[in-house]
Formats: sequence, structure tokens, C-alpha cells
Amino acid sequence: MIIPSFLPVFGTKCDSPAAPPPPLPPPGASPSADSAPASSSSPPPLDAPQDSIAQAAASVSSCPNPGPLEAATWDVRRLTSLDTYDGVRVDISKQLSPYFAVVHSFHLGTSMLPDGRNSSYSFTTQMNDEEGFSMARVDPERGSVDGRIHKALLGGAAMAKLQVGLSSEGSNDQLLGELDLGAQTWTANLKYGSMGGGNVFGCNYFQSVTPRLAMGGEGMYIGANGNMLSSYTAKYSFHPRWSGTTEERQGMLSINYKQSITPSRVNVGASLECSPVTLESQLVLGAEFNLTRSKMNVCVDGTGRIQSVLEAKLGREPGSPALNFAAELDHGKGLMRFGYGLNIGS
Repeated sequence: MIIPSFLPVFGTKCDSPAAPPPPLPPPGASPSADSAPASSSSPPPLDAPQDSIAQAAASVSSCPNPGPLEAATWDVRRLTSLDTYDGVRVDISKQLSPYFAVVHSFHLGTSMLPDGRNSSYSFTTQMNDEEGFSMARVDPERGSVDGRIHKALLGGAAMAKLQVGLSSEGSNDQLLGELDLGAQTWTANLKYGSMGGGNVFGCNYFQSVTPRLAMGGEGMYIGANGNMLSSYTAKYSFHPRWSGTTEERQGMLSINYKQSITPSRVNVGASLECSPVTLESQLVLGAEFNLTRSKMNVCVDGTGRIQSVLEAKLGREPGSPALNFAAELDHGKGLMRFGYGLNIGS
């Protein structure tokens, strides 16, 4: 039996073998409903199964996770708040195992220690694994011990943090526990502990409103002095290389801006802090230059204070020593500080 080529045949991978088409009508027979084309009796085509990758892409929100609230201004702060020092700083680190490392830190000939000493030494241990890390630092001269423990919970959906600070005087001892939570478009933090002789508790929340805008706030109660602290933050990404942050904290308004001139090479930032009540303000401009084996940071504020930090790698292999130079010139106060440091690690 010959099947006309103009009769369509429908089928999918999931269909069973199609039934044979009905016989052709005899010559001269009038067309009727029973002699309709075979396509009219064939089942409608089934939709092709959706691709799993397309399903996953459709389920992903266009709003990214904004990260922790306290990190909203880090990309600008690292350009406008440099770690300058005087004297000599030496850090010697040793990787004892893939998960365990120790660090010896020396700071000599400095005038920046709060207790009037001109030198300090501390010993730090740190252990890392897939679920978190723990760290302890001992200062034998001050008789103080600081520790941190971070542990992932619920398969990484939450992070528990514990911070401990003990000293021989006992007046500044602190114990603070935190819980970080997060989902696809938001992050939150809860904290409770003791600090300065009183209880401390607080919380914050950071939410992506649009793919470029994130907003959040934080509240904290300090029992030692009965203060209630609050802050509100909004971050907007104008462009993958441009971002701006606005923060209101205790009556002070902070506006931050960062731009990447050359990706991974040249970054600039600006920070403006002002009081809407007294109209007092402070402006800081900063820049970062990344070269092949060195990095240069410079920042200038509205009072004429200039800070700069230069870091140079002394080798190409991982763990090569790094040499640091720091300088601070405050023309308004007639203050000059110069220091250099050496980081040796393996």
C-alpha cells in the first residue's frame, strides 16, 4: 500500500509506534468526514521537554546577593583609609600544614601604641578547613588573648561566629556571638554578647531591590551606656566599574564613590562625610595602582593630610617576601610618620 508523501506524520521520542494510516477511498467516492486526511486523526504534537539548564536559568533571580552589610563600603574604605604606621613591622608566617599556620608579629620603634610602649610582639595561630576557621592571638607583654571562631551551619546557608577578648585587667573583656544568614537576594546578621561591662545585641539586614540597587539598615543596643545605635545604607552600581554608597549613621551622612579606571590595575575612590546639622564635612580622595609585583596606594583628605603605602614583592613564587613602605604627612598638625615593614611567609 502506497502512502501519499503529502500526508504529514507527527511523533516524538516518547510516542509509541504510530498506527497504520486508513486505506484510500475507492475511485469516484465522495469525500466525507470518515475520509479526512490522516493528519486530522493524529494526536497533536507534544511539547519538547525543557532543557534543565534553561530551567535553572529561569529560576535564578536577576537581583544578586548583596553581601554582608558591613562590607558595603569596603571597596571604598580600602582606598581612603590606609593602614599607615611608624617604626618597623615584621610579620613571619609559617604554614605547618595545609590547614594550620602560625604568625610571629613584631612592631618596633613606634609611637602609635595606646599604652605608651614603643614595641610589641604577638603570636597568632590560625586553622582553616572547608567549614570555617579558628584563630587565636596572644600578646605576652599586655597579657591579652583574642580569639575568633567561624563555623558554617546548615550546609553553608548560615555562618556562626564567636569573638572573644581577654586581658589581665579584665575591664575590656568581651564575648560576642553572631549568626550570618543569607539567601539569593538578601543577607542578615544577628549578634549578642557582652562588651565593656554590659550586654550588647543588634541586627542588620541588606536586600537587593534591583540588579543595581541594594538597601539595608542596622540597629544595635549597648548596655554599658544605654545607647541605641542605628544606621541606614544604600548602594547603587552605575556600571560594572562604578559604584556609589550612601550611609547615614548617628546623624552623620557618608557618601562614597569608587571607579575602576583600568580593571585590576587602577582604582580611584572618594568619601564625603558631613553633618546636616552643623554642616561640618570631611572629604577624602584615594587611588590604587597595581603593577606586576608592586602596589601603590595614596589618599589625601581635606585637611591636607597625605597617606601613602607601597608594597613590593621580592619574588615571583608564592610565599615570596614582601617589602612595605608607609608614610603620613599632616601639614596642619606638623606631624610626619614613616615606617617600613617586611612580610615573610611560606
